[in-house]
Amino acid sequence: MNIIEPGIRNLAIAKDVLLTPYGLDEGMLLHTLGDIFTHQVDYADLYFQTTRSEAWSLEEGIVKSGSFSIDQGVGVRAVAGERTAFAYSDDLSAEALKQAAHTTRAIGRHGGAGKARVKVAHSLRGVAGRDLYLPADPLNSLDATAKVALLERVEAIARKRDPRIKQVMAGLAGEYDVILVARSDGALAADIRPLVRLSVTVIAEQDGRREIGSGGGGGRFDYAYFTDARLEQYVDDAVRGALVNLEARPAPAGGMTVVLGPGWPGVLLHEAIGHGLEGDFNRKGSSAFAGRIGERVAASGVTVVDDGTLPNRRGSLNIDDEGNPTQCTTLIEDGVLKGYIQDSLNARLMKVPVTGNARRESYAALPMPRMTNTYMLGGDKDPREIIASVKHGLYAVNFGGGQVDITNGKFVFSASEAYMIENGKISYPVKGATLIGSGPESLKYVSMIGNDMALDTGVGVCGKEGQSVPVGVGQPTLRIDKMTVGGTA
Repeated sequence: MNIIEPGIRNLAIAKDVLLTPYGLDEGMLLHTLGDIFTHQVDYADLYFQTTRSEAWSLEEGIVKSGSFSIDQGVGVRAVAGERTAFAYSDDLSAEALKQAAHTTRAIGRHGGAGKARVKVAHSLRGVAGRDLYLPADPLNSLDATAKVALLERVEAIARKRDPRIKQVMAGLAGEYDVILVARSDGALAADIRPLVRLSVTVIAEQDGRREIGSGGGGGRFDYAYFTDARLEQYVDDAVRGALVNLEARPAPAGGMTVVLGPGWPGVLLHEAIGHGLEGDFNRKGSSAFAGRIGERVAASGVTVVDDGTLPNRRGSLNIDDEGNPTQCTTLIEDGVLKGYIQDSLNARLMKVPVTGNARRESYAALPMPRMTNTYMLGGDKDPREIIASVKHGLYAVNFGGGQVDITNGKFVFSASEAYMIENGKISYPVKGATLIGSGPESLKYVSMIGNDMALDTGVGVCGKEGQSVPVGVGQPTLRIDKMTVGGTA
């Protein structure tokens, strides 16, 4: 049996989709890169992409919308020092590529006449990358009738759970993304990225009071991932959230001990800590963590990593959007700051290695250092022991929206499912609780770390400078001894 190395397989698919139909080949890519290097530049790359995506939504038992789109094009980038020139085109013809390259040459002309500071490679070599997911096309894994039936099954399951469920909304989304990166150092890399997500939202009503709950998940699979057992789990999460909030009392306010549940509550870690550890903010000195490598920034036992190598996870990538293999980067180890998340530009200027975290929303956007799957490692405490240790506090199980200031790490997060802890026991649910604090400060008050580290179900979307990319978050149960809770009581 012949086994094809994944990097070679992905390159072959990407060339067939992105180059051959438009009369492009490796020689033309090298010529384009060389054309950019007739002026003073340090680095250049070409980023080809085609994306097929769809979305279906059901409400009140009816599929009310369905959409399908194809987007493709090429982004051309040249970098000189800290300056970047970028042009893109949705036309993959040789002429469009040539025009985009000429546009980016302006950065070299602006820097003065002369040859490039480095030379472009004479040939392109394949980058192996990783093999974290199959190059499946989710959109073709089910026909339209089966996709509608899947959403109808979600609604039927939800309505059977409890007579108080009055409304069910479900959504199904899939994406098939093919990318090809050619770099001036001779690297040539490709990735085939499937992505699916299913979401369910329910509204429950009791005695004139209406509450909402949500669930869902996904990853880098095709639609076969959504088995009946998985659909039932998503529905159970949504229904539980809505029914719990029907019984919830107004949340008290003030300083108190907070226990964060495992999994999705790691979104607080992502926002309040993760963004502050991205290389661009630290190179510019605008992060609360800038210049603090080697310093203690968290309590003992706190270890945070960004890991783009987890199989099939929503935030994982075989290669980043500069063609570098992803990796697991330790950011905080036993409370000590160890490193930052880097793309090539910021890594070069900071004189540190790249970490495989260059990401862009599409060919029409510049790459920047972004998280993949960011989570805190587990500890040795039983979650029941953590709850039992709290005399009076808040147990936050699920989160909604939040805001963070990168410069100081201050955050405000709303808890969509939370409970009061009294005398070591979970007592009653509360509504309207918000967590207010500073990421760097909150980490110092972590006193107990659970042995139940979990990742989220696969729903995360991260926004930065107008670009959105899929990500993963996670953490174990955590006890934070001091945090301000904003409430409605």
